[in-house]
Amino acid sequence: MTAVGIVTGAARGMGFECARRITSMVDHLLVVDRDADGVQAAAGALASGGPAMVTPFALDITDHDGVAALADRAAEVGTLRAVAHVAGISPTMADWRRILEVDLVGTAALVHTLRPLAATGTAMVCFASMAAQLADLTPDPAVAEVLDDALDERFLDRLREAVGPAIEHPGVAYAWAKHGVQRLVRREAVRLGPAGARICSVSPGIIDTPQGQQEAAHNPSMTTMLQASPLGRAGRPAAVVAVVAFVLSDEASYLNAVDLLVDGGICAGIANTGIRHE
Repeated sequence: MTAVGIVTGAARGMGFECARRITSMVDHLLVVDRDADGVQAAAGALASGGPAMVTPFALDITDHDGVAALADRAAEVGTLRAVAHVAGISPTMADWRRILEVDLVGTAALVHTLRPLAATGTAMVCFASMAAQLADLTPDPAVAEVLDDALDERFLDRLREAVGPAIEHPGVAYAWAKHGVQRLVRREAVRLGPAGARICSVSPGIIDTPQGQQEAAHNPSMTTMLQASPLGRAGRPAAVVAVVAFVLSDEASYLNAVDLLVDGGICAGIANTGIRHE
């Protein structure tokens, strides 16, 4: 049976590098991105450099019908083996609603739609962020109930009512979205387990990518965070990709329902220096 992989956000950056690694783990890789031209070019580059057949799939992760079509395509090709959900946006890229729609609602829709395809050996990784740890979010029961129901039609309005006006700050919305992803992974692991499938999240810290550089240009506190880091530097994309590849590998067959913080110790450094994250 053909082993199928899916990587979202695969047109460039971390998504493309994850896709490059996963070509050696599957027979057929579906590379997904909202940038149709970009994902077409990425598929061509990946197909020429790896053993897997690579197919581009243009999709905005917030398009639920499109996500369903992606799942149908994966089922047609073979058995779902590996999923790296890298697609997402950061605080400087959109307003609070769009951030939550992409980073949490889109993630919930993808995981929900792919669940019926899970089989023994299927492994998924969803990208979260160290922002959730830095914000130190402990939702009260009312907020948690809303946060865990991201596919509800009134989700954004209900979350605004539960959290209050602070959620309208893009940075706050981003932290809540990524916290929601971490919670989603823990719940989803319970649902996937009977099929013999696994799911984890990965929370990158400050990584030297174009998106990370854009955030740093608008958030001076990131320099202070790096100074508090035990390693004193930003991470390289390859370091995060290596963790994703391990989680998806058979070597990690008992790793499940956890978030892996790949931040070079930034969260620990901040906790020990008393620096406030803004």
